[in-house]
Amino acid sequence: MEQTPKKKWWRWGFHRWLLLLFIIGGIFAAKAFPPVRPHVQLPPEPLTHAPLFTLPVIGDFYFTNTMLAMLLADVILLLIGFFFYRAVKRGDMVLKGISGAVEAMLEAIYNLTEGTAGKWAKIIFPWFATITLLVLVINWMELIPGVDSIGILHASEHGVEVQDLGFAATLVSPPKDTEPAHGAELYGLIPYVRVVSTDLNFTVALALIAVVMVQVIGIRSQGAGYFTKFWNVKTIFSKPIFGVIDFAVGILELVSEISKVLSFAFRLFGNIFAGSVLLFVIGTLVPVFAQSGFLMLEFFVGMIQAIVFGMLTMTFMAQATIGHGAHEEEHA
Repeated sequence: MEQTPKKKWWRWGFHRWLLLLFIIGGIFAAKAFPPVRPHVQLPPEPLTHAPLFTLPVIGDFYFTNTMLAMLLADVILLLIGFFFYRAVKRGDMVLKGISGAVEAMLEAIYNLTEGTAGKWAKIIFPWFATITLLVLVINWMELIPGVDSIGILHASEHGVEVQDLGFAATLVSPPKDTEPAHGAELYGLIPYVRVVSTDLNFTVALALIAVVMVQVIGIRSQGAGYFTKFWNVKTIFSKPIFGVIDFAVGILELVSEISKVLSFAFRLFGNIFAGSVLLFVIGTLVPVFAQSGFLMLEFFVGMIQAIVFGMLTMTFMAQATIGHGAHEEEHA
């Protein structure tokens, strides 16, 4: 009977020893370089001191760190699409790795869209899939080391200048148990890359695109009759009581459509921004190992928010294809 070779003691649980080594190294690194005190702000930080151009109504247009993050997210999506296309063109019967995960995700999204929207699935599916993948990649960029933590240091006196300019994302604290001397310099950090979902401009823009396309698909499916959903005066004279009720319901539907923009934008922004602040705080209070558990939490939060945003868009689009009233006409 052949005996199994006995593992050497130093090889037993090698990854445990490696993890312990990183924890001990993190403790010494935290003592040598104390964690910085975060300064949280809503607007994105510009990476250029001079505006790229000036628009008549909007004003000065700066290149911000969330724009750079958006460009990186687009590159990542293009690379995912390229490798997926290459694997399919190669004739692989079973896709593996990231391509296999994307295939499984797209198949689940299409089946869900087909079960909800029926014959309109082929039109709604690209919007559902694109929004879900885009928001997923953007949210998961929060987990990449260096995002929100590597950038340009900007000197200021007690952080006043940096905060007034809106440049400070992080203020370097003075040594513990000491007060900064008069005239001592503190530094503001302008991160090169900031998670795009923490920029309200992006979430509002994406919400506007989703809600506008809901109306476009509604008009495409029902024609001009789609507007009776918001302006229903057919029975206001023949049946005054029910006519007034139908008219009031239409106004409520209009308010509901507008409120969808706020719901979409602030749900995504609030969850991801709160997660970023949580990571800042935990990294400051317990700089070693504790942040790992919260990174796993943000992994699931980012995934859930991407699915919720995409699924709500798909559901609203499917509802827009359904006519209102007892005698509806279906347009091809």
